[in-house]
Amino acid sequence: MTRYMTWLGFLGTLLIVAALGIAALREPARQVQAAEAVQAAAVIEGTDLYAQNCVACHGASGEGLAAYPPLNSEGVQGMDAETLYRVIERGRYNTAMAAFGVDEGGILTQMQINSLAVMIQAGTWDTVAARVAELGLTPPQITVQEVPPETLALVQALPAGDSLANGLTTYAENCAACHGANGEGSSLAPALNSAEQRARLTDDDLTRVIIQGVPGTLMASWASALDSTQITDVVALIRRWDEVMQSGVQMPVIEAAPVDMSPEAVASGQRLYSLLCTQCHGAAGFGTPLAPALNNKTFLSQTPDAAIQQIISLGVTGTSMPAWGGYLTEADIAAITAYLRSLEATAPVIAAPPAVK
Repeated sequence: MTRYMTWLGFLGTLLIVAALGIAALREPARQVQAAEAVQAAAVIEGTDLYAQNCVACHGASGEGLAAYPPLNSEGVQGMDAETLYRVIERGRYNTAMAAFGVDEGGILTQMQINSLAVMIQAGTWDTVAARVAELGLTPPQITVQEVPPETLALVQALPAGDSLANGLTTYAENCAACHGANGEGSSLAPALNSAEQRARLTDDDLTRVIIQGVPGTLMASWASALDSTQITDVVALIRRWDEVMQSGVQMPVIEAAPVDMSPEAVASGQRLYSLLCTQCHGAAGFGTPLAPALNNKTFLSQTPDAAIQQIISLGVTGTSMPAWGGYLTEADIAAITAYLRSLEATAPVIAAPPAVK
């Protein structure tokens, strides 16, 4: 009996050792599967976080919008994970990149930032774009001016024409929406095609504004969106704009689509305004200490519908006005514009400054 028990113990020990050996052999594969599952979950969470917080600046596919840099690049994807984490957490000084970490005054936890960083480095941008579209958060298309081939030919015939042509193309694609098709300016941005501006601003001044932007305005830094040649050529275009115009160059002005002023559209805009805008601009649009009045004839008469939509979509650099383009659809932005436009008939000439409590 004793020998029998000994053999049973020996066999039991062998089974335990064998089981442990098999488990040890399987452990690396199990750890890999577990790590892959954790990463997949992080990518899913990061995709939704990106859709809710990042598309307004970086685009549905990480392609970057206007002056905001792309994230679907080898440089970002190959960035050190800790560095990318810190950028999201702390932002970038003197840029539009805000700090998103809760310890830095932002809204994302450490785990959420990690998920967002994992998603960016995973490079699954087709999936991200599909999810953004599914959530209805795809940013509106930014107006882009096209330069007709015959116009480019006229510019290229001038001295240093290739540089001017490149400057005109760059300007049309990136600057015309705010500064006007022919540099005439708009309610969004000042005129660039004026003798006064050419006399007042040196080439260095113009270059600095393009690279650094202007806080408190829609003029963001374009250092990440334009290369040095494009910036130099745009400056040359501004400096020689009178010469370009005298050669017969005239860019067609883009006409904005009319805003739907139906009662349904105005009511939808009023609902969105009440949800998103009253905290800063006031329930009746008369402003607060946080943001200016919108319900006044001065603003409404001098600001075209296209300008209002551009401000809502892109925000205002250096202020508390966020870019809503990543959260609202084009129809939503048009509806808010319709609501604001509906106030014009009864708006005071100048709104009284809000009381400071």
